[in-house]
Amino acid sequence: MAASLPDRVSTGVPGLDEILSGGLIPERSYMIRGRAGSGKTILSLHFLQRGVDEGETSLFINLEEDVRDLEANAAALGFDTDAIEFLDLSPGADVFTEEQSYEVFAPSEVESEPLTEQIVEGVTAVDPDRVVVDPLTQLRFLLSDDYQFRKQVVGFMRFLKERDVTVAFTVQNTASLPTDDLEFITDGTIRLGAEEYGKTIDVPKFRGSSTQSGDHAYRVTDAGIEVYPALQPGKHTGEFDFEQISSGIEGVDDLLHGGLERGTVSIVSGPTGVGKTTLSTQFMKEAAGRGERSVIYLFEENRQTFLTRSRAVGIPVDEMIERGTLQVNEVEALERSPQEFARMVREEVEERGADIVMVDGIAGYRLTLRGEEGMMLQQMHALGRYLKNMGVTAIFIDETRNITGQFKATVENISYLADNIVFLRHLEVQGEMRKAIGVLKKRTSDFERTIREFRITEEGVSVGEPMTGLRGILSGTPEVVDDASGLERADEE
Repeated sequence: MAASLPDRVSTGVPGLDEILSGGLIPERSYMIRGRAGSGKTILSLHFLQRGVDEGETSLFINLEEDVRDLEANAAALGFDTDAIEFLDLSPGADVFTEEQSYEVFAPSEVESEPLTEQIVEGVTAVDPDRVVVDPLTQLRFLLSDDYQFRKQVVGFMRFLKERDVTVAFTVQNTASLPTDDLEFITDGTIRLGAEEYGKTIDVPKFRGSSTQSGDHAYRVTDAGIEVYPALQPGKHTGEFDFEQISSGIEGVDDLLHGGLERGTVSIVSGPTGVGKTTLSTQFMKEAAGRGERSVIYLFEENRQTFLTRSRAVGIPVDEMIERGTLQVNEVEALERSPQEFARMVREEVEERGADIVMVDGIAGYRLTLRGEEGMMLQQMHALGRYLKNMGVTAIFIDETRNITGQFKATVENISYLADNIVFLRHLEVQGEMRKAIGVLKKRTSDFERTIREFRITEEGVSVGEPMTGLRGILSGTPEVVDDASGLERADEE
């Protein structure tokens, strides 16, 4: 995580501080913009709570929501409402009784008893370090025209700045009452939005400092707001030895001329049921023997199915999990954004020292984008590059659609991201279903260009000799051209 700079004020949300290069610049004003229900008030409470935690005085000026409801909602999210000062200027029930109706908002009455006087008195009495005004746009309804509104806001912000206060105010944009004019008044804007693929957060304006670019995401939880910055691989590097990682299967290592290199990205592709996950888990089994830690993210099957299937082929997953050398995470793609998933991976790598990360599979990961095809390569590239920079060996599982027929290395057109591509195929040979394995690409060294038979039994994975007696293997329905070695079954040798 990015460390907070000494001249910054934390927002109380670590991910947002990271986007802001350490936090807000003190004694300035910031606008929090978003539609109703986007979490503007919750984000404001994080800002005030952080001030309380750092021994500062925090003041919440509420102009709309009833203070009792506000305090109850804040307490339910874990905020210390006793430590936060509240200045309740929301309309009371008497506004709408005794035939007063909306006359209470008439300009003449506002001028005779200006709301700003109450704000000045409240701020002077509390002498806060941090102030939130929620929502500032409520003042627009209390003043005669837009000019008066902007004049009042400018004066209010200057008053707070002279008192060395850092201010956050919320606004709600509507078609009839836009808030673009406030962009010129504020020192920065935090915008909360919603796209088809989830909630987004960005900072279109921030005076005095750069901010982290990219597509950022956030989630509203029972504990408040969590922000997930876009993954920027160039900011992350780790020291590691460039060495080969064995699968523990002689035939696979022969095809790869020793195994996969540490800090590379590999794609294991093939149709359903061919053994992609089982093959990839063999590298983790060997890594566990060296005391290394591996993490699997299951997007397309549940954890129990994976564990049962692995036990059936002799992979000691229970022992690996107990020893802490394997972590199996089941991920519900439609409940996660790609940024949130990237944060999960970062925590495993940076906080728990993962050496191998497997994503099973790419099609399920794509669902986190909720149909945003243009973002697929961008997000996968960032994740792969990050893992490479950190010296982590990445294995991505890609399921091809055809059981047999036309050969395609990957479905998602991400082959350019891979340092290594290992493919598996179903074959129909003389009326019998068989499997084959081969290597299509290896950037870091040479590799064997033959295709071998691939078998999964109760004793584990085995790979036979090159299948030199077949022609057209990649079609899935090869022809026997010779009865030479390579067609014998492993159990007949």
